[in-house]
This record gives sequence, structure tokens and C-alpha cells, in this order.
Amino acid sequence: MGASFPIPVTVVTGFLGAGKTTLLNRLLKDPALTDTAVIINEYGEVAIDHLLVEQASDGIIQLSDGCLCCTVRGELVDTLADLVDRLQTGRIEKLARVVIETTGLADPAPVLQSIMAHPALVQAFRLDGVVALVDAVNGDATLDAHEEALKQAAMADRLVLTKSDLVDAAQVTALAARLKEINPGARLLDVQQANAAALLDCGLYNPATKGADVARWLGEAAEEHHDHGDHDHHHHDHHHHGHRHDSRVKTFSLVHDGPVAFAAIDMFFDLLRSTHGEQLLRMKGVIELKEDPARPLVVHGVQKLLHPPVRLPAWPDGQRGTRLVLITLDMPEDYVRRLFSALTDRPAIDTPDRDALTNNPLAIAGR
Repeated sequence: MGASFPIPVTVVTGFLGAGKTTLLNRLLKDPALTDTAVIINEYGEVAIDHLLVEQASDGIIQLSDGCLCCTVRGELVDTLADLVDRLQTGRIEKLARVVIETTGLADPAPVLQSIMAHPALVQAFRLDGVVALVDAVNGDATLDAHEEALKQAAMADRLVLTKSDLVDAAQVTALAARLKEINPGARLLDVQQANAAALLDCGLYNPATKGADVARWLGEAAEEHHDHGDHDHHHHDHHHHGHRHDSRVKTFSLVHDGPVAFAAIDMFFDLLRSTHGEQLLRMKGVIELKEDPARPLVVHGVQKLLHPPVRLPAWPDGQRGTRLVLITLDMPEDYVRRLFSALTDRPAIDTPDRDALTNNPLAIAGR
């Protein structure tokens, strides 16, 4: 079978007119994208002038360089399941990766969740990364006007500035600074630098080292803000007087130096998802478990969905403990920190410790 499962999936998002199709067309000529399936996820009647105009049988177009391309107007899940089926039955020889382009108005979360929530797809695919394009001409106005654009920028692993040649340098610098405020952990690139090597392989596994690269995957945010939970490091409000709602997005890290019981971390995720799930845009983390401290547990969540946790064979960078990076929208950071402290047995004044949370006589069993 011509695929090593799980196959990496890259989601390319960005607002209408940001230049996704232009970038994709260029990427498709890159030899690194041989044996790639490109899925263009269209909703409604949004027409995309794509370089692939000829119609192919059953919606999949074979390109000359070995890529496949298809346009989806229905369920993305069906298309992905169909690709797996084609691989297993030999109708496709090889599939090295999948690139999904979402429509300009799309919140990327449902696309990511459609992979994470599907029991069969989660075996066949792994989310490698989210690439968000922001156009330098309209980027500021789009971020001001559309919550989806803010979410796209906040959830990205890579941010790509397009059309920067059409505006002056000061405007580009200001937009870049704004994006860095919204998402400090993402790598910011100009579209001219955005080749396959820069955009792909931003997941946990670094193909160059053939191993897990935790620090890179958690983003610089985890490294710069290695604190122990008693102060807030992102007060965006005073930076941009015209962009007050940017402060709705916060990235913060939770760090705990010792091992944590699986039951405690499980409860932390459950409480977080049930109380503020929609506001948790993305969560990435590496956890040292009391039950098996030698093998780190890797977690990755998008809103209410948690990808099935993965165990690494060993600590890749020597640094143990628990490191979680949360990218949130309108989520009370104080609540999250107090909850984390309580469940890692570091109760603060006037907050319950873990016993009070886990052995609550008023709690309903099974909740």
C-alpha cells in the first residue's frame, strides 16, 4: 500500500481574496508535493477559478505531476474516507499528504474536527498544521470586521502575508505586529518565502530529525512564556486602539514541573471543554503522567474535541513536566489557571483543592 499511515493533513485557510488559490497553484508545481491530494472545500456557490478546469471522473482530477485534486461541496469526511478506500484497493498508488483548502468564510475548526472526531479517519490521517493567509491590503479591515478571520489567524501554525508588494512597508510591519500579538506561537512568512518546506511538516513530528520536536510544535509561545501561572503575559488591549477585539484572543501556557495523575488531567480537559469548549480554539500539550512518567502523553484539541492522545516512546528534549499551550477566544484565563492549579495539587487561596473537586458529595456520578 502506497502510504504510511497516518497521512499528514495540512489545512490552508484565509479570508476571501487572500490568495489561497494562487499559493496552491504555486505549491502544486513544487516537487515536494508529489503524491499529494488537494481538496478544495467549497460551500454554496463560491466559484474558484482554479487551474484545474477539466472535469475528471468521480470528482478527482489526476494532475500531471502526480497530485490529485478534488472539489468538495458535501461532506469532507466522505472525500477523505474515499481517498483511504482508493489507497487500500490500489486505485491510487501513493498518497504522501493531503492539503485541504477551506473557503474564505470558513471557520477552520469544523474542518479540523471532521478529521479528529471520526474513528476511522483519525487512524488514517493526522493533522500536520494549519496555514492561514492574510492579505496585506485588506487584512486589518478583515480582522476588525470578521470573527472568522480572527479565528483563522489565531488557530494557525503558519501565518502567510500576501499582497505585501501592494502596500507600503509601514502597513506591512503594523499588520505583522498585530498578527504576532494575536498568535505569538505561529511562524510568520511573506508569501514569497512560502514554499512547501516552510509551510508543511509543522506537526509534532519533524521529518528532518525523524522524531518528535516538542518545543517547535508547541510554538515559541511555550518557550518565551515559561512561567508558573501567577501572572498574565498578554495584555493586548493597550497596543492597538483600533483593534480592541484582538484582545479577545489570548495565548497562554500552563506549566507544571512534576508528573500529573491521568485522572486529574482527564478531569481538567473535561471541565474545560464542558464549561468553555467553544472558546478553546486550540490546545497543544505534552504531559508527564504519574502512571508512566518515562513516556510523555501528547494532547491536541480543537474546541470541544480532543484528538486521541498519543504516547511518545521517550522524552525528546529532556525537559519533563507538563506544558500546555492554549489559544483561546473570550475565555477567562484566571478560571483556567485556577482550575489547572487545583487539579495539579497547587491550590491557591480561596479555591478548592483537587479532593474538593473530585470528591464532591454533590457531584452526580458519571458526569
